[in-house]
Amino acid sequence: MSKINFKVTKSDIIFRGKVFDIRVDEIEYDSGNKGVRETILHPGGAVVVPVKDDGKIILIKQYRYPLNKFVYELPAGKLNLDENPLHCAERELEEETGYKAGSIIKLGAICTTPGFCSEVLHIYLAEFLTPGDHNREEGEYGMEIHEFTFDEINTMISEEEIYDGKTLSGLFMARLFFERTSR
Repeated sequence: MSKINFKVTKSDIIFRGKVFDIRVDEIEYDSGNKGVRETILHPGGAVVVPVKDDGKIILIKQYRYPLNKFVYELPAGKLNLDENPLHCAERELEEETGYKAGSIIKLGAICTTPGFCSEVLHIYLAEFLTPGDHNREEGEYGMEIHEFTFDEINTMISEEEIYDGKTLSGLFMARLFFERTSR
């Protein structure tokens, strides 16, 4: 049986940001040894796998500041305080692509980097899409929308054109869903 072998002796939020906070905990193991744990506190988010009626997957290509490059990704966004992840998924799909979903199904959730971050992303499949106008934030103005078949996506993954973790997870979950439902 799993058991926690330490106790927290001190905990401080050392940074409060717009996207995440940073907490530093001092811990003491049952042995008496001491340690420090640094944790990024993130509210989580929602990721959407938008599938058009012709089977093509909609990806966005956007500039990612930490990488200083453009990256192919599934539409996604951060949860607002106490926001339902489904609502976040619907909002981000429309905001980033302009599409609304006639059907949206939760595929699962992932923890992005559990070694130091509390972020959990909820992954949804969106189908029966209706086009409309996007409502991008200022930092998303250069965002592009692209459509790919699963075969094209497989090639892009093998050639490292798609390497974003949430996107790889979402595509894998969608593929499993389609295999289970024989679609």
